[in-house]
Amino acid sequence: MVNLVFLGPPGAGKGTQSSYIINDYKVVQISTGDILRSAVKQGTELGKMAKKYMDEGKLVPDDVIIGIVRERLKQDDCKNGFILDGFPRTIAQAVALDAMLKDDLNISLTHIISLEVDDNLIMERLTGRRTCKGCGKVYHIKYNPPKKDGVCDDCGGELYQRDDDKEETIAKRLKVYHEQTSALKDYYKNSGKLYVVNGFGEVDDIYRKIKEILG
Repeated sequence: MVNLVFLGPPGAGKGTQSSYIINDYKVVQISTGDILRSAVKQGTELGKMAKKYMDEGKLVPDDVIIGIVRERLKQDDCKNGFILDGFPRTIAQAVALDAMLKDDLNISLTHIISLEVDDNLIMERLTGRRTCKGCGKVYHIKYNPPKKDGVCDDCGGELYQRDDDKEETIAKRLKVYHEQTSALKDYYKNSGKLYVVNGFGEVDDIYRKIKEILG
């Protein structure tokens, strides 16, 4: 059984590594952004509450997010285990998650993995991304460039840099991430379940390290 919290800054490669874990361990990935949008779309009571805050441009309160995570974890596809991505973000959320898992679901987290990559490398990874306006295919000016500069290989569409791939936006996201996560790592250190993995290098090599941790 793998009940995993995946920590890591934007661009660290959590999505790529999660896809390997899902395939090998038959667990589900739970992204709070995805389940919030799903709850809103389904019109659940908690979804309606979340929508009210989102429509007003406010952060959704912890108790609403915890409630939505609880609803999601009670679904049948989570019985084999899960990966939590993007949650918890704060100590308060981590404490509430532990209590909810213990009291409501009678399970606990098995691993907390922090996938760590140097900020400069993340900046290079993310600012180098270019997305096709036509088909949405993603390129990288250094690691995966198109055959013709600024033009999509597949559909001939124009490539552009998304706003959230611009340096100023990424710098802000990294700052927030480090402020929140350093405290979270301290919290989880005491659990004996925290593992730090270097996210720089070949994807398969990184996954090999993760698999050794998960067993």
